[in-house]
Amino acid sequence: MWGDGDPEGVRQRAAEEMKLTARAARALGVDVVVGFTGSKIWKTVAMFPPVPESMIEDGYRDFADRWNPILDVFDEVGVKFAHEVHPSEIAYDYWTTVRTMEAIGHREAFGLNWDPSHFVWQDLDPVSFIWDFKDRIYHVDCKDAKKQVGNGRNGRMGSHLPWADPRRGWDFVSTGHGDVPWEACFRMLNTIGYDGPISVEWEDAGMDRLVGAPEALEFVRRLAFDPPAAAFDAAFASGN
Repeated sequence: MWGDGDPEGVRQRAAEEMKLTARAARALGVDVVVGFTGSKIWKTVAMFPPVPESMIEDGYRDFADRWNPILDVFDEVGVKFAHEVHPSEIAYDYWTTVRTMEAIGHREAFGLNWDPSHFVWQDLDPVSFIWDFKDRIYHVDCKDAKKQVGNGRNGRMGSHLPWADPRRGWDFVSTGHGDVPWEACFRMLNTIGYDGPISVEWEDAGMDRLVGAPEALEFVRRLAFDPPAAAFDAAFASGN
């Protein structure tokens, strides 16, 4: 895809690779492809130097122009794309997700990979996010994050510090060791009828993976309970 490194050429070849990915997924019997979209306007996230609204609009238009032809192929082969809402991407928080969906006309081929680790340090509610985008949750990643901003020195942007550095404002931690309200999240996934994959995405620079990964898997399995077949008070119905 790199070729001579000309940015537009790289983008076009990457788009063709995404189309091939959809066809490969179909050949393998895979219904959902998880990934990122990139963003022409992420560099403006601080909104300084000031940028006109037309530049932001152009960023969403550029996303739609590049991704609609890709999604046409996903539709053609019956596969869906699940974008991970993630800083550096076109949809990185709640309102950018709303705007991203609007940019592509809410087409069904484009949905979301729900990964709450990127929500908690932005002070987003991962539970209400599931409810509001309940028809577009196509994949679930169980990854956790811990905020460390209470001392008045640690910043949300990470300060260019490495993972597990106590001076960071937040850090990725093993699932169940952070600030994600996991039980409420799983209950909401049951409420919306989600029955797709549940993945443990394990990242914790302060814990050995041979200890943390099995523990995270056990934690998720314990919480990924099935919804009830009937309401708990159904036994009191007059028909019974």
